[in-house]
Amino acid sequence: MKSLLASIAFCTRIPIRLAFTTEDVGRAARWFPVVGALLGLISLALSRGLTPYFPSAVVAVLILTAEALITGALHHDGLADAADGLGGGKTRDDCLRIMRDHAIGSYGATALILLLGLKAVTISAVVAANRCSVYLILAPVIGRWCIVLLSHWQPYARSSEAVSRHVGKTELIWATIFCVAIVLPLGRWHGAVCWGAAALSAMLFGLYCRRRIGGVTGDTLGASEQISEAVVLLLGVALR
Repeated sequence: MKSLLASIAFCTRIPIRLAFTTEDVGRAARWFPVVGALLGLISLALSRGLTPYFPSAVVAVLILTAEALITGALHHDGLADAADGLGGGKTRDDCLRIMRDHAIGSYGATALILLLGLKAVTISAVVAANRCSVYLILAPVIGRWCIVLLSHWQPYARSSEAVSRHVGKTELIWATIFCVAIVLPLGRWHGAVCWGAAALSAMLFGLYCRRRIGGVTGDTLGASEQISEAVVLLLGVALR
């Protein structure tokens, strides 16, 4: 139970009155897909509750707003910082230094605008096609599984302590079991296709990060989560 609470405390702004170490959170990564499912259920509830009163585009923006508030825009921040560092840095040290700077530059702002715009229009399409609303759950589940995948597969690029250093094979196996239990019953072969495409995109991004900065950071893991979600939503629209 403490492990699940640690994953909720790390991935959301839900107040958990317990103290967790970096190692606790790393071991709790196995629960990330489950936390993604909880976030997806909130999005689905908003979709069902708001669709009778608002156009699908408005509902999509409200879902993204709720997501940002519940998660503290954790992965959005990672996307912006990673885009600034990888886009503006010429050397490995430049990239890592820029990622440390919390100010958003032109690369980060552009990446955020484009990705949130893409998610908004795809969520709008998914909401409009009511029977495809399952992708509102699949996207955050698969996106957070990709964090576990890259955390275990790629080394941490900095010398400091990090959550990903404590994500081992056991965490990846359990995260995969949870992902299978959620994705396949809900999405069937469509879900498997989305999962495979998101995993491929995450692995390619991980290889790119390995070449540029020697591994992953918290920012690049957040970026991979958002990219993976966008891939799932895109395929959800294509397969509907």
